[in-house]
Amino acid sequence: MSTTTSIFLFLFSLLLTTHSKPIPHLTSPYLSPATISANYDSMVKNFKIFIYKPNPHFTFDSPVQSLFYTSLLDTDLATNNTDEAHLFFLPFPPDLPTRSIARLIRTIRTDLPYWNRTLGADHFYLSCSGVGYESDRNLVELKKNSIQISCFPTPPGQLIPHKDITLPPLASPHAPTTNTTTSLGYVRSNWVNDSAIVKGLRANPEFLIESEPSTPQIYAQRLSSSKFCIFEYGDGDVSGIGEALRFGCVPVVITDRPIQDLPFMDVLRWQEMALFVGRRGGAKELERVLVRACWERHDQMRRLGTAAGQHLVWNVPPRALDAFHTLVYQLWLRRHTIRYVRRETA
Repeated sequence: MSTTTSIFLFLFSLLLTTHSKPIPHLTSPYLSPATISANYDSMVKNFKIFIYKPNPHFTFDSPVQSLFYTSLLDTDLATNNTDEAHLFFLPFPPDLPTRSIARLIRTIRTDLPYWNRTLGADHFYLSCSGVGYESDRNLVELKKNSIQISCFPTPPGQLIPHKDITLPPLASPHAPTTNTTTSLGYVRSNWVNDSAIVKGLRANPEFLIESEPSTPQIYAQRLSSSKFCIFEYGDGDVSGIGEALRFGCVPVVITDRPIQDLPFMDVLRWQEMALFVGRRGGAKELERVLVRACWERHDQMRRLGTAAGQHLVWNVPPRALDAFHTLVYQLWLRRHTIRYVRRETA
């Protein structure tokens, strides 16, 4: 960074010493660091999933959905013994009409006993577009009770936070490198579409604003040489948040509403690894937030983010604690389903 910015950070730090509360020292990126190791080990040893056989066979349009599906089929998690299954996976084509989905569930509940035991609460399915709200009983139970695994970001209105989870996007295959920090903030092409914010940041030489997409190699280099990576939730492309964490670039998300679909929200301390800034203040407010965070929190946020980065990487075949296994861990946490009691009518 420039000498001017360094002097400003020094003067700003003097002000913070008398007006700021100390930032708590955290050593783990996990929300429950005391229990995750034991819970994860228990999941690896015991978790079993019964997979309904689709008829006819199909493939998922999304590469990350296909990767999850094939990984699940090839692991010891899959079982043909329904008595030992904790959860039931219901695969169906991404373009299947809602009426056909309703018929599929109607067939399952009629021919097999598993759905009716919990009204679908111990079932999960993959859908990037989500399932619409319909009056059909089968679709209502699927939407309300079953666990939806969707792509990140999830379309508005298609996520129920207490039960649904999201797939981390596929990350860059390049390994993180250790580079000297040269930029305060980095905005890749299409990450931020708010022209006013981009224009304001472009006038500041401390920010690297791309006008067109960079090559994968240059992209990896810029991630690892920037303190903050700036994204816009809703209108921009936020699929690089996981890559930013892994490369040591603290994500900064521009948003005017709470984000409920970040990958692994019930596992990772997202509030301690990323910054969430409103649009109202524009580029000036964003710069102020980053300068303050640079002094107060950046080192800790970067350390926690890089530690969490392993959970956002997809591997073939899957490896311990990678994106696949962390997603399965979220399913494991949801295995204790609510057993609905059916009311008998007179």
